Amino acid sequence: MSVLRPRRLCSVAVALALTLGGTATAATAQSSAAAELREVMFVGNNWDGTADVIKSTGDFAKIGRINVVPDKEARLAAINADPIKWIYFLAIRNGVGEGHDQFVDDMYSTPDGKSMVVSRPSFADVVSIDLATGNINWRFAVSGYRSDHMAVSPDGTRVAVSASTGNTVHVLDINTGKQLGSFATGDKPHENIFTSDGKYIWNMAIGDVNTALDDPWLDWTKGNRYITVVDAATFQQVKVIDMRQRLDAIGLTDYSDAVRPAAFSADESKLYFQVSFFNGFLEYDIASDRITRVKTLPKNPATSTDRTTWVNDSRHHGISINPAGTKLCIAGTMDDYATVVDRATLQEGPLVTASKPYWATVSGDGKSCVISESGADQVTAIDFAAGLKTVSVPVGDHPQRVRLGHVEANWSAPSAS
Repeated sequence: MSVLRPRRLCSVAVALALTLGGTATAATAQSSAAAELREVMFVGNNWDGTADVIKSTGDFAKIGRINVVPDKEARLAAINADPIKWIYFLAIRNGVGEGHDQFVDDMYSTPDGKSMVVSRPSFADVVSIDLATGNINWRFAVSGYRSDHMAVSPDGTRVAVSASTGNTVHVLDINTGKQLGSFATGDKPHENIFTSDGKYIWNMAIGDVNTALDDPWLDWTKGNRYITVVDAATFQQVKVIDMRQRLDAIGLTDYSDAVRPAAFSADESKLYFQVSFFNGFLEYDIASDRITRVKTLPKNPATSTDRTTWVNDSRHHGISINPAGTKLCIAGTMDDYATVVDRATLQEGPLVTASKPYWATVSGDGKSCVISESGADQVTAIDFAAGLKTVSVPVGDHPQRVRLGHVEANWSAPSAS
């Protein structure tokens, strides 16, 4: 077999360019255009089994919709054939699902914008879906019987997913679905956060949130709830933070130690987090290892005082911080509002009426907080500067997680979706 030497290769390339002329130039331009990406937001409609794709700024208009359960019939057949899986499937529906199947909890796009990776609680898995065809690229079954919150590494190459009943976090290659590692957690791992340098993963275990043993004196029945910090390269445990001890140290003995959604300050010196049953949030100083401030937010007089009526032990569920690190956005889930809080003073702004807001994230331009209104099937943008609502956009049934992502510049939803 002959080998083309560098000089000969160069001659062939020149001849080909001269022969094809404008055709080669056009092909190069098309290839470059195809590689361009468009920033969007993915909205996971948990009870629908769909994800709406909306603009990441401005009017947040809908761009398209993706079916995240194209294999629904096959998955249901597998569950029905396994008595244990069937029992857990029904338990999810009648417990944390509030009478509904949970088909999408969390989602992220791949760096090239060609696929989205979705955790599907009721199917106990993570799948990668081709955004052009709607087909499944790969599927990973988590340990146990339910998948939950995810996090993507800063470079976009790895995704961490909580396996709720397996007390495990799996870390997967986002392009292939291959497991790169895993680590043990407390009971019912929930939120995951990569540090900005990609070196560490923080996991928050929230314990058993679907029991009726909600009185403070029964808090001990909820299981082992703590933050597990691991090395993201070796998956070895770096430290465990038990908020029970930190809460007790400042006299908050009746507060739950189940850390829910959380957000780091820009310099990652502080962690702001919500806990079960509490209408507000706390500030944790990482260097001194102590809770430094507690913010109690207003109660809605219409909210029942019966804790067992609060969804999955949440009172407030959803927190984000603007890029400048000056404002926090809080989803007051059971109190039916969201509000922007000044980080320096902890003074809240106007209470923006919302129907069971379940998540809070930051728009692509950093100017807005975007909340999912699971009770109204819409997402709503709130201006960080003014603290006021700017726009609401209808989405699917029971939106929960909202994440920034990317699609190809000329993307349109697959016809099957």
